[in-house]
Amino acid sequence: MKARIAMLRQFFSPEEWLLAIFGIVIVFSVWLSIYYSTAILVGFPAVLLAVYWCILDFKRVFFVLFACIPVSVEYFFPNGYATDLPTEPMIVGLMIVATAYFLQNFHVMRGDFFKHPITVLLLFHVAWTMIAMTTSIQFVYSLKFLVAKIWYVVTFYFLGSKLLRTEADLKMFVRYVGIPLVLIVVVCVIRHAMLGFTFEDVNFALSPFFRNHVSYASVMALFFPFLWLATGWYPRYSKQWYYVAFGAAVLLIGIQFSYTRAAYGAIFLALGAYYVIRWRMMKYVLLVVVTFFTIGITALINNNKYLDFAPDYSKTIMHKSFDNLLEATYKLQDISTMERVYRWVAAFRMIEERPLMGVGPGNFYSYYKIYTVNKFKTYVSDNPEQSGVHSYYLMVTVEQGIIGLFIFLILNLFIFLKIESIYHATSVESGRRTIILMASMCFVIIQSLLLMNDLIETDKTGSFYYVCIAILVNMDIANRREIQE
Repeated sequence: MKARIAMLRQFFSPEEWLLAIFGIVIVFSVWLSIYYSTAILVGFPAVLLAVYWCILDFKRVFFVLFACIPVSVEYFFPNGYATDLPTEPMIVGLMIVATAYFLQNFHVMRGDFFKHPITVLLLFHVAWTMIAMTTSIQFVYSLKFLVAKIWYVVTFYFLGSKLLRTEADLKMFVRYVGIPLVLIVVVCVIRHAMLGFTFEDVNFALSPFFRNHVSYASVMALFFPFLWLATGWYPRYSKQWYYVAFGAAVLLIGIQFSYTRAAYGAIFLALGAYYVIRWRMMKYVLLVVVTFFTIGITALINNNKYLDFAPDYSKTIMHKSFDNLLEATYKLQDISTMERVYRWVAAFRMIEERPLMGVGPGNFYSYYKIYTVNKFKTYVSDNPEQSGVHSYYLMVTVEQGIIGLFIFLILNLFIFLKIESIYHATSVESGRRTIILMASMCFVIIQSLLLMNDLIETDKTGSFYYVCIAILVNMDIANRREIQE
């Protein structure tokens, strides 16, 4: 047998054998796609190439993954299952490669990163999701939710912490995300301009890259701080400075014509956070925010006061003009706002029934309709797109109970407080302050979006949430090492 193998090696090199096998896989995949009448199987050879590439250079694949996020599309399988292509398979592949790498190179895993309070709190959050899964009404849905959360945490937090440590890494990150994002925004703005920049046609102009204008505006808003602050990396009015400034301007134009109120507010909050961090006012601002929400929610729940805000069904309609939408918002006649209230009311009633453990991760949609109040019903309450509660903090409470909310709330409040201490503990000469502000402002924008949307378990937002946290932890560790040295 060894003699036959040696003889074959005389005629074909290992690379030629691999090429031949890959050719057979391509032919077989094409045949299967024709036989089963599905085009998805044609992509199997590309998956094999991606796996091979991950093994050779997973750092480059990590950055390519982020380059694909702005242009990823949602694909629906015949069985009703949906995925984001090509990003979700890449996330899963990188999770597998990262796990194998960490197990094989256990000595390179930094103890200070795994012992960091933010890492510990994040692991508590994942652990409680696992515990809540055990009491879930629909165990299978909760298991899928948990698996998705794990591959996001492993790929974007733990692997991201290894690959995003220096200013050079962050510059590469900004390039890989910024170039495709700016290009796709230019395409969407041009398509929207051809439709007259109407509010009614904005979602059509974004297809197929974004599900709706909220997803589109969220990506632009959360990445804007990276481009805005990246101008400080280059001499003013240099060629590189103009490129970055142009990209930041394009994102602002895209946000303006996305007609997304949450994105407008998030940008202003991020600018405010810039000064809050520099003026050491974070704990006071957080105290005011927590007090405001506590008093507001208590007042609405007390004696069912929320029923006084039930909308007029005949007046709560879809508005085709953005000016009319803004007017309808403060009059409580906007359909998207009142549909949120419709689901929030159902969510609070679900919490009353299962306050400690919740209904189980990923189970809100399956059960919320039996808890709704008809007085808040709108024209879109049928919810054919199967969207969630439209508030991530509320969704965590419904699905993982008050304990789950407490853990997630402590995690994010601690990050907010840590941001300020990390920034002021960083020497100006190190050049890390810009990176800290990038991650911090992005984190603030994501938090503001989570109040009105469910976005962490999506590639276009969740990826940046975990990466920003990883960057902040890396900067904190770098400060500690600098002090020790």
